[in-house]
Amino acid sequence: MRHLLNVTDLTADELAIVLNLAERTDLPPVLAGMGVALIFEKPSNRTRQSMEIAVAQLGGHPVYTRGEEVGFDVRESVEDVTCVMAGYHAILAARVFDHAVVERMVSVNLVPVVNMLSDYSHPLQGIADTLTMQQVHGPLADQTVAYVGDYNNVARSLAEACVLLDSDVVLGCPVGYHASDSELERLNLVGGGRVRQVHRPGDAVAGAIAVHTDTWTSMGQEAEKGDRKQAFEGYTVTEQMMASAAPNAGFYHCLPAYRGYEVAEDVIDGPHSHVIAQAHNRLHAARGVLAFLMGVR
Repeated sequence: MRHLLNVTDLTADELAIVLNLAERTDLPPVLAGMGVALIFEKPSNRTRQSMEIAVAQLGGHPVYTRGEEVGFDVRESVEDVTCVMAGYHAILAARVFDHAVVERMVSVNLVPVVNMLSDYSHPLQGIADTLTMQQVHGPLADQTVAYVGDYNNVARSLAEACVLLDSDVVLGCPVGYHASDSELERLNLVGGGRVRQVHRPGDAVAGAIAVHTDTWTSMGQEAEKGDRKQAFEGYTVTEQMMASAAPNAGFYHCLPAYRGYEVAEDVIDGPHSHVIAQAHNRLHAARGVLAFLMGVR
């Protein structure tokens, strides 16, 4: 049985298959007559919309469930919730605060589990990111992708997806919000691409075909907002920074975005930006993943 908690649950060949499935418009209704549980400890715009429509497009019935309705380890244990829901649904998907929750769901191993986001990983976003970049820039092999900002779940999944597709990644992260040496070592064993890290954002974007960023303060980190704003001074992606990237480089953001903080308004709303296509590709990435987990190749 296959699960998707991290991009690295896929091989390079399997990621290529998922991306191909995401592009297809002739997928069979492999979820016909079946339910898919969508459990949200964290609210989301793109994740809920894309997953519900992806399930419907594959013939299934999505069931949206708020975190307080199941009460992981408050009303019921993670394992009990998983066992019960596995009797109703073909796939369980969860958007959680703690990555250990989805790992415990997988340990039950009754139906496929999809991580719709955790504090550690955001695989659906990483797949949508690479799908969008391929559509804009062509094959990613031997290309350089830059990420500027906090080394978080989005950055991790983006880096994993890129190196699996033989793309190099340069991380531009401030000290204290950067990838550890052991994390860089792990990433450099994932695929054919290579990952390096710098602490000057301008150095990170130099020559890159794509520049990614994310909010400096993610959900659950609101108390750190002041400290983070100070730590990330100079990391706003501006037109001047984009000028250091490759000609026709694209700008990418997983959204929601905070203009004037991690990105300048004229960048995210300008000709470099592919953030809306990137958001729309969350649907196609979700559909490709669900089809893959149901055995479509």
